[in-house]
Amino acid sequence: MANKDQSRNLERFLPLVTPLVSLALALLISLFIVYYTIPNLTFGATTKLFFKSLFDANFKDTRAVSDFLVNTTPLIFTGLAHCLAFRSGLFNIGVEGQFTVAAITAAAIGLIPGLPFFIHIPLVILGAVAAGALWAFIPGFFKATRGTNEVVNTIMMNYIAMHLYNYIIRHPLHIPNTVATKTIEPSAFLWRFLGDRYRVNFGLFLALGIGILVWYFLTKTKLGYELRATGLNMYAAEYGGINRKKGIIVAMVLSGALAGMAGAVQIMGPEHSAKELAAFAGFGFNGIAVALLAKSNPLGVLFSAMLFGALINAGPYMQIMGISKDLGYIIQALVILFVAADYVWKILLDKKKKMEVKKHE
Repeated sequence: MANKDQSRNLERFLPLVTPLVSLALALLISLFIVYYTIPNLTFGATTKLFFKSLFDANFKDTRAVSDFLVNTTPLIFTGLAHCLAFRSGLFNIGVEGQFTVAAITAAAIGLIPGLPFFIHIPLVILGAVAAGALWAFIPGFFKATRGTNEVVNTIMMNYIAMHLYNYIIRHPLHIPNTVATKTIEPSAFLWRFLGDRYRVNFGLFLALGIGILVWYFLTKTKLGYELRATGLNMYAAEYGGINRKKGIIVAMVLSGALAGMAGAVQIMGPEHSAKELAAFAGFGFNGIAVALLAKSNPLGVLFSAMLFGALINAGPYMQIMGISKDLGYIIQALVILFVAADYVWKILLDKKKKMEVKKHE
């Protein structure tokens, strides 16, 4: 009985312990990397430099906090987009493309003159959400009706989205001698609550509120239950009366809508214009790491997004301090690697259970 209780307790706390242990191990390994790449520093001095750089980059003054929160905001939306897809048994790699299409849509609608803010802001958000949802609907529809792989389709659509984005900036919305659209109308700006000098804006509160709504949707509503059931075993869910095809399409559309929110908030809040892309912005791809660290828990996404937002924000500052800016990406990769180790623990626990059953036979 004691062994059974220990196993149950371990299983109960594993979803919480694994991300924390993963983060601690990732930071420890990164610390050793910094120690061996910066000469003439003791380990203690390296530790102080490493953590001081992380802290100062994000919390030294009001501007640092503002930039940290600006980097965090889109990651909450894209993390939630991946979270909802994961819980539904889907891997929506296309969040990056959905974010991109939504951003250019928000920029285009934001240029409409003469609208009051209480009409213009909702119009931009709804337009961007619709664009992201439509971009996700296409691979979702083919997954549900033709059985195609959503990973392959969404990856291809990411590149279509980026080139479409750049084409619109270069042609329909082209401004001579620039690589960006015009600044959107002030009526489409999101409120910057620390003043115009700082880019952090009302989009942060919108992201936090949407995170709570996604948690409520997945855990407290009938449709949310159906999506979770489909994610656990789509064929068993279908046998139980749940429409599997409908679930796939709905999950993809909702995931794309969340990515669309990220694109809208990024244009309306810190950017105010769409700038030509030489490569993907990265918010959609970073959202994968955010959702994995949060173990696909919408409330956990709010905290993991802050972590990755801090790492991204710290990159340029750490480079000034003599630490490679790529260290943030190394930490992200290590976190994902150690979170994936959670499955190893599950395998070991399953083997332990089987051995206990054999003993009692």
